[in-house]
Amino acid sequence: MGYLGEVKISEVDTPALLIDLDIMERNLQRAADYAAAHYLRLRPHTKTHKIPALARKQLDLGAAGITVAKVGEAEVMQRAQPRDLLVAYPILGESKLKRLAKLAAEIPVTVALDSVEASRQLSKAAQKASVQFGVLLEMDAGLGRVGVSPSELPDLAMQVRTLPNLQIAGFSFYAGHLKPDQNAYRQSLEELGATIRKTADELERAGIHVAIVSGGSTPTLFDSHLIAGLNEIRPGTYIFNDKNTVASGGCSLEDCAAFLLMTVVSTAKRGQVIVDGGSKTLSSDLLAGSSEPSFGYVVDAPQATVRRLNEEHGYVDVSAADRTFSIGDRLRVIPNHICVAMNLEEQVYGFRGDTVEEIWTVDARGKIR
Repeated sequence: MGYLGEVKISEVDTPALLIDLDIMERNLQRAADYAAAHYLRLRPHTKTHKIPALARKQLDLGAAGITVAKVGEAEVMQRAQPRDLLVAYPILGESKLKRLAKLAAEIPVTVALDSVEASRQLSKAAQKASVQFGVLLEMDAGLGRVGVSPSELPDLAMQVRTLPNLQIAGFSFYAGHLKPDQNAYRQSLEELGATIRKTADELERAGIHVAIVSGGSTPTLFDSHLIAGLNEIRPGTYIFNDKNTVASGGCSLEDCAAFLLMTVVSTAKRGQVIVDGGSKTLSSDLLAGSSEPSFGYVVDAPQATVRRLNEEHGYVDVSAADRTFSIGDRLRVIPNHICVAMNLEEQVYGFRGDTVEEIWTVDARGKIR
């Protein structure tokens, strides 16, 4: 849902998730320019914003397609009319595959997977619906989540290539364990590139053409050209960024486009204020890789810390803050993990200056199947 009007931020009821349109547009343009300059296909992950209108903005800026994790997200994102769609998740189960096959009859769909069993189920669904699926074979790049080892990838490819109605397009990976703030970061990127090149060469020798090597993340986004052999990137968080991205060295606070606007509802305890957003607003995600008990960055009082969350209450330690707080004051908090925070919202507000220009329904919210 789009909105044009003279609604001021001060009139928005809280808690609410607000998006600075100037920062968001700058983030989108910077990534599009970078991908074009380095001849990288940009297929952004929509798990962060979950809004077809924002996917359309990414496509209009040159994205080759979009990425989703679940079939429900894919069905929603079809509204953005992407040129192609990557489901970066193994899809299992007759019901899900039937829905995905119906979608594949409308637009090209590629699925990332790491097992023969998932491939067989996908092939069976494709045959039944008389459609074709592209396949990216998932390689574990060191995160240890999904994906076979690089040495196992050729064997998986040889088995998948025999299955009807599937076309191997290449392979994918997610190196979410690599962050710019790590000491051996550049070396790790070079080592990953060497692994990619070796794996691609082995697949080509086996007669399997590798058209796409898909990977990338928001923290590594602007260093993607340092990963030899990578030709497609799938960042998601970059559209808004968050405190985790700042902490990883992937962006600065000035690049964070989204924040939660919350109201102080209690100042009863000295050194603490309670705001009207808790775990149902900020999410319970702590800062990744940190033992610090903080649930976000308080823009209006950087010395303050969101120490604790109940469902509807946020406990903000203001003992070190250089300002005082009153009932009714509003605080802006950049969440640690924006993807989860977005999934908690029914609608979000896009603003420029002090005026709300857009209200978007988060259409892919809760689409976990």
